[in-house]
Amino acid sequence: MTDNASVQIFTDETWATWEPLIEAVRPRGKTPPKQLRRTISAIFWRHQNGAKWRSIPAELGPWWRAAQLFNRWAKQGVWERLLDLVQQRGVALGITFLDGTSIRAHHKAAGAQKRGSTARSETRVRRLAALAGAGAPRPA
Repeated sequence: MTDNASVQIFTDETWATWEPLIEAVRPRGKTPPKQLRRTISAIFWRHQNGAKWRSIPAELGPWWRAAQLFNRWAKQGVWERLLDLVQQRGVALGITFLDGTSIRAHHKAAGAQKRGSTARSETRVRRLAALAGAGAPRPA
């Protein structure tokens, strides 16, 4: 995964690793998702940056499409299945280290559990985005 002026999240090489995994777990409906690579990139971008859905860059498509796909897949358990599949296959996507000294919580953060059907999926997608981001070469 890269993050430069063109906001390219998945390189061709990285997408070649992720696409079969996503195709294995995604639900089959009447119509396949439009521009799946771009939409998944928007979802990962949002979870990597901790931004709101409406803050997704325009290059990654409409924010509402990413939010809608994330919510639908969260309710169907797709993100959990994707994380399990990545862990089972031992896909070498890299490692991310977080240093606690650089992480600050908002003053209103009290540590309460999120409610709702998407709370667990948000955690799973953050982990997937971190795995994908760690495996990509960094720009010089």
